[in-house]
Amino acid sequence: MVLLETARGASTPAPAAAPRRRGRWTPYLLLLPGLLWLVVFFVVPTLSLASQSLQTGDVDTGYVLTWHVQNYADAVGQYWPQFARSLGYAATATVGTLLLGYPLAWFIAHRSGRFKNLLLVLVVAPFFTNFLIRTLAWQIILTDDGVVTSFARWSHLTSVLQAVGLTANDSLLSSKFAVICGLTYNFLPFMVLPLYANLERLDIRLVEAAGDLYASPVQAFRRVVWPLSLPGVVAGTLLTFIPASGDFINSRLLGNTQTVMIGQVIDAQFLRVLDYPIAAALSFILMMTIVVIVVVYVRRAGTEELV
Repeated sequence: MVLLETARGASTPAPAAAPRRRGRWTPYLLLLPGLLWLVVFFVVPTLSLASQSLQTGDVDTGYVLTWHVQNYADAVGQYWPQFARSLGYAATATVGTLLLGYPLAWFIAHRSGRFKNLLLVLVVAPFFTNFLIRTLAWQIILTDDGVVTSFARWSHLTSVLQAVGLTANDSLLSSKFAVICGLTYNFLPFMVLPLYANLERLDIRLVEAAGDLYASPVQAFRRVVWPLSLPGVVAGTLLTFIPASGDFINSRLLGNTQTVMIGQVIDAQFLRVLDYPIAAALSFILMMTIVVIVVVYVRRAGTEELV
């Protein structure tokens, strides 16, 4: 009996030691450069901006942090029309890029064939030119004696634009219409590329199956294509709306004194008026407004994973 237990004990292997966890700090070390980048170029500037928005003083005597919250009330009370105008222009340009970019993205993804790469290059080709140069080009396109304005007058499009309040006369330049056109053109690739990436992964057989089930093209789009492309729509609208809200180049070069956007006001407060607390308060309000709009929009769109 003793021999049997001894043999059994000898044949039973000893429990292996728990493997030592190696490299547990490796993921954190890999994240460190990105975290440092965010801290240095986002967190620190944001905190500095928030601190500056609560200061009082002037350029000659210097600014001191006094927790002057009234700067925010003064900024909103004085410049709320520019805030509302910026959000309105950005929303209009976003809708315009969606209406133009969705058919283009669908065509490139499913109808372009061997020309797909060429069309994608043409979409991103404007980025090869400076943003300022592209905007200046619209001054030439919309000049009063140009082809576009002449056609608009001949077709009475200028009358329609005047009726809806986008222009004040029969000129297209220096108007709300010109500013919105500039925003739509400059940010169109930001809409097309996310839509293309999403639509390219869409299985076209699903659309064919909807047709086999007697769905009309409109019904197939509404019930199949649109829901499946919603993540691309959300990404494209965010990439368009956010930078368009703070833009000031288009309103300065293509607009007039009645089309001033909040980005133009912030630029003037920082560089010409030198009222840094008001400029910082305007910047912080714009940033927080966009954050709130984005969170609400994403949750309403049903794509909370993007938040």
